Amino acid sequence: MSFAPIQKEVDDYISQFKEGYFPPLSMLARLTEELGELARALSHDAGFKKPKSGEAKGDVAEELSDLIFVAVCLANSLGIDLDEAFGAAMTKYRVRDADRWTRK
Repeated sequence: MSFAPIQKEVDDYISQFKEGYFPPLSMLARLTEELGELARALSHDAGFKKPKSGEAKGDVAEELSDLIFVAVCLANSLGIDLDEAFGAAMTKYRVRDADRWTRK
């Protein structure tokens, strides 16, 4: 598993535009917006919140993918290697939470 092809695909897409990546704080605002849309879609899907009149039920997969796209944009703009960063995060979780949960 590697994020490298995903990071490259996103970079190839963004690089075709003069504007390039948005500033990091703008992307943080976008991440927040996308997270809200994901939360709304999950609420609709679980039946906790009904869509407003005329509003389509959110698509969880689409909203999650939008969130990932913006997160990859942010990582690319900051020069973060997601393979390295994610590997470090998984090591942290494996060590920190080794005995936290009941194993199957």
